[in-house]
Amino acid sequence: MKFYIEKDYKGMSRKAADLTADKINQKKGMILGLATGSTPIGLYQKWIEKCKKGELSFRDVKTFNLDEYLGLPKEHSQSYWTFMQEQLFQHIDIDPTNVRIPCGDHEDPEEHCKEYERELDACGGVDLQILGIGRNGHIGFNEPGESFENETHVVRLAEDTRVVNSRFFDDLSEVPTHAITMGLKSIMKAKEIILLASGDEKSEAIYRTLFGEIDSDTPASILRLHPNVSMIVDEGAAAKVKGQI
Repeated sequence: MKFYIEKDYKGMSRKAADLTADKINQKKGMILGLATGSTPIGLYQKWIEKCKKGELSFRDVKTFNLDEYLGLPKEHSQSYWTFMQEQLFQHIDIDPTNVRIPCGDHEDPEEHCKEYERELDACGGVDLQILGIGRNGHIGFNEPGESFENETHVVRLAEDTRVVNSRFFDDLSEVPTHAITMGLKSIMKAKEIILLASGDEKSEAIYRTLFGEIDSDTPASILRLHPNVSMIVDEGAAAKVKGQI
């Protein structure tokens, strides 16, 4: 595992953009796994800047998003479909038909999860997966206690996750209780993974990911079993591992 500590959020985002841009340009037909949340926004902004300058192109890229709230139509202001349109897709040269995001209001969520996994496998799997990490160590919406053997599935959200995400809603009661997420087994199929983390509140999760037991109590700990992972964190997120890496 490669581990990079940058001074702050801007530095983390810049490093991630520098590491990924050449990979995206060089691999024709890249399958790119994408995350939502506040952490990757800086990376997406850097991608947009590079795209507008002609330094990066997504014309041949196909994307798969990690997750989506269950019960929200894509037009909802807080759906991850809307998030991705606003934060990335509307500003780059990607073909909209190459974008895949789980459908939050599918009439048969369980079957939709199976279809999503089959389509992912049919593409040959993700070449480069971008991840964030929750305060409780979740990746995607794989909460503590989730099996390492799960593929794309419906998951009940931990209360801590709902509380953290409630800042995007008018009230906690509006935050969905369930989501569709790529499972830990799905994520581990990726050929390369880059995890981003920023802020003191992520420092415990980063410590447990790197030095705790590899078990479902800290879902991100499974990444230690992957052959090609890079972690890019700022000084806040690295506070508990400095000097040990």
